[in-house]
Amino acid sequence: QVQLVESGGGLVQAGGSLRLSCAASGSIFRVNDMGWYRQAPGKQRELIAAITFGGSTRYADSMKGRFTISRDNAKNTVYLQMNSLKPEDTAVYYCNAGAVLGGTFTYLELWGQGTLVTVSS
Repeated sequence: QVQLVESGGGLVQAGGSLRLSCAASGSIFRVNDMGWYRQAPGKQRELIAAITFGGSTRYADSMKGRFTISRDNAKNTVYLQMNSLKPEDTAVYYCNAGAVLGGTFTYLELWGQGTLVTVSS
């Protein structure tokens, strides 16, 4: 079974930092683009950042400066370093990836189960 598993969420005080991880597992030939999204209560899911297999990154304008996306291709893992967190960053954070499956070479878009980040004031 091919899946994304996130970790690293939790409760942090305003001004603090967290690092989220998301690992793709299963019969995967290659993971192409990977990204992080978040969804706050009562709001739509929004893109935070994305990174290509080659390491090129793009960020939502509102996320630039405090959030950094990176990846380890050998581990099929993407990270999100979050600094200077604010209460308004409270949300469920989701990992997203485009994977080419081993054997069939079928392309599949994957979503993680989500990890809750709560920033207290």
